[in-house]
Amino acid sequence: MITQPFVWAIFLLPLGAFALISLVVKPVLKLRAEVSGYIGIGAIGLAMALALWALAAVLGAEEHEIFIAPLEWLSVGSLNIEMSIILDGLTSVMLVVICAVALMVNIYSMGYMHGDPGFERYYAVLSLFSASMIGLVLSGNLFITFAFWELVGLCSYLLIGFWFQRPAAASAAKKAFIITRVGDFGFLAAILVLFAATGTLNIHELNELAVAGVLAGGVLTWAALGIFMGAVGKSAQFPLHVWLPDAMEGPTPVSALIHAATMVAAGVFLVARTFPMFEHSTTALTMVAVIGGVTAIFAASMGLVMHDMKRVLAYSTISQLGYMMLGLGTGGVAVAMFHLVNHAFFKSLLFLGSGSVNHATGTFDLRQMGGLKQHMPKTYWTMLIASVSMAGIWPLSGFFSKDEIIAGSSSQPLLMALALATVFITAFYMFRLMFLGFHGHYRGHSHPHESPWVMTAPLLLLAVPAAFSGFLNLTGGFGGLLGHGEETSVIEGLFGAFAHPLTWLSLGLAAAGIFLAYAIYLKGWLSAESISRRFGVFYELVKRKYFFDELYEKVIGEILLLRGVFSGLQFFDSRVLDNGLNTVIVENAVTRKLFGKFKYFDEKAVDGTVDAMAENTIAAGSLLRRAQTGQLQNYGLFIAFGILAVAVIVFLAG
Repeated sequence: MITQPFVWAIFLLPLGAFALISLVVKPVLKLRAEVSGYIGIGAIGLAMALALWALAAVLGAEEHEIFIAPLEWLSVGSLNIEMSIILDGLTSVMLVVICAVALMVNIYSMGYMHGDPGFERYYAVLSLFSASMIGLVLSGNLFITFAFWELVGLCSYLLIGFWFQRPAAASAAKKAFIITRVGDFGFLAAILVLFAATGTLNIHELNELAVAGVLAGGVLTWAALGIFMGAVGKSAQFPLHVWLPDAMEGPTPVSALIHAATMVAAGVFLVARTFPMFEHSTTALTMVAVIGGVTAIFAASMGLVMHDMKRVLAYSTISQLGYMMLGLGTGGVAVAMFHLVNHAFFKSLLFLGSGSVNHATGTFDLRQMGGLKQHMPKTYWTMLIASVSMAGIWPLSGFFSKDEIIAGSSSQPLLMALALATVFITAFYMFRLMFLGFHGHYRGHSHPHESPWVMTAPLLLLAVPAAFSGFLNLTGGFGGLLGHGEETSVIEGLFGAFAHPLTWLSLGLAAAGIFLAYAIYLKGWLSAESISRRFGVFYELVKRKYFFDELYEKVIGEILLLRGVFSGLQFFDSRVLDNGLNTVIVENAVTRKLFGKFKYFDEKAVDGTVDAMAENTIAAGSLLRRAQTGQLQNYGLFIAFGILAVAVIVFLAG
C-alpha cells in the first residue's frame, strides 16, 4: 500500500526539479547546462517509479481506490478549498502515462536540445509542465484543478514560444494562449455555477450529487457544457482547434509531450473525471459526441494535404482526440481513456521520430526527404510501428481502442459513418508521410544520418507499448480498473474481435487507405497533382484550412472587435455624447450654463479618466517590462517572496 507522502512526492519531485534548476543550478552554483537535464531526468524517473507503485496499489485496493486525507488550504465563509487527492484507477493510469512519456522526452531532449543557449530554461519549464499535469490529474477539487489547468496553459505558452526570437514562435505561443482562454472561460463559469448550486467544489461530491439527481436540470446541463467548453479549448476540438498546428513552432520534444500526455490530454481527462455530470445530461453528452465526431474527420481531412511532417502529426492528434471525445459522448469512458493511453505512446513516438528526422536532414518538409529508410533504420522502423498502430491495423495497439470506439458509436449511424471515414483518411495520410519521407530517393541537400543513441533509445523503448499496449484490455479489465466494468470489451480473446462486423469493415478501410497511398506515392500509378486538380475547389479549401485562421484573425479579431465594438464606442463618445452636448448647449441658452458643467465633466472626468488609464497603463507597462527579464531565477525569487509575504500575513492574522 502506497502512503500519502509518496503520492505527494509524484507531484513534488518534478516541481522541486523546476525550483532547483531555475533558482540554484545556474544562478548560484554556475554548473554546466547538462546538470539541469540530469536533474530533470532524475526527478521524473523517480516520479515514474512512484507512479508504478501507485498503480500497483490501486490494482490491489478495494474498488480500485485509495483514500488520501485532504489538507485544508483556504477557508473563506462557506468556501472551503482543500488540497484533496483522488487516487483511483483513472488517476493512476494517467500518472503512469504522463511520467513515462515525460521521462522519454527528458532523455531525448538531452540530444535534441544539446548546445541550445536556453537549455536550463527548457528543462526548468519542462519539469514544471510535468508537475502541473500531475497536479491536475491528482486533484480532487475543481478549484485546484482549475489552478493546475491554467498552469498547464502557461507552461505550454512558454514552451511553444521557447524560441521567442522567431516571430512565428512568438505568434504561435500567443495564439495558443488566447484561444485556450476562450475555453477556460467556460470552465470557470461552470465552476461558479456548480458552487452556487451546491456549495461544494469537491469532485467526488459533485459526481455523487449528479448521480443522486440533486444536481440536475438546466444547472447540470450548463455546468457540463461549461466544463466541455474548457475541454474543447485544451484538447483543440472544433472550433477551437486552430492553435495546435501552429504550436509546432516549439521544440519537437515539447510537441511530443503536449500531444501525448499533457496539454491536449487534459481536456479528455477532465470530461472523464466529471463524466457522471455528462451522463445525466443528454444534451451535454450529445454535444460531446457530435463535436468529437466532426472534429475527427474535419482535422483528418487537413492532414491529407500538409507537407510539413509535424503539421501532419498535429492534425492527426486533433483527429484522434476527436475519436476520444466521440467515445466519451457515446458513453464509453473506458474505451476513450484506453485510446488516450494507446495514443500517448504511438503519438509521442511519432513526434520524437520526426525530431530525429529533422536532426538528420534539417527540415520537416516531406518534399525535401525520401529514401531515409537506408540512412535512419532505427527511426524508420519505430515510426513504422507507430504509423501502423495509428492506422488501426491488427494486432498493434491502435486497432483495439479505435475499433471499440467505432463499435460504441454504432447506435448513432451518422457519427459511426464519420468515424469509419476517418479510419480510411488516417491510414492514407500516415502512409503518405512514411512513403514520402522514408521511401524512394533522397530529395534533400544534406547528408542524412541516424540520430545519436540518446535520441534513438527513447524511440525503441516507446515502440514496445506503441505495439503491444492494446493487449492490456484484451478481456475488458481496463473498464473495471476505471470503475466502468459494465463496458464490455469488443476484444474478447485474441481472435474474438473478428466476430464483430465493424472490425472487418474498419480493417478493410484502413487497408484501402494504405493501398491508395502506396499506389500514389510509392508506385506512381496515380498522380497526386492530377487528383488535387480534379478536386480543385475542395483541395484549395482544405489546403487553406477551411479559412478558419482568416475567420478568427480578420472577421472576428479585426472587423467585429476593432472596427465594430471599439469603433462603435469611439463613435458614441465623439459623435453622440460630445456632439449631443455641444448641440444642446449652443441651441438652448437657458441650459447653457448647466450643460456647460456636464461638458466639463465629460471632458475632464470621462475623457480624462480614460486618458489617465491609458497613460498609467503605459507607465505600468514600462515598469513591468523592466521586471520581465526573461530569467527564470528572477521569476522564482518573486514567487518565493510573494509566498513568504502571504505566509507572514496569514501568521499575523492568526
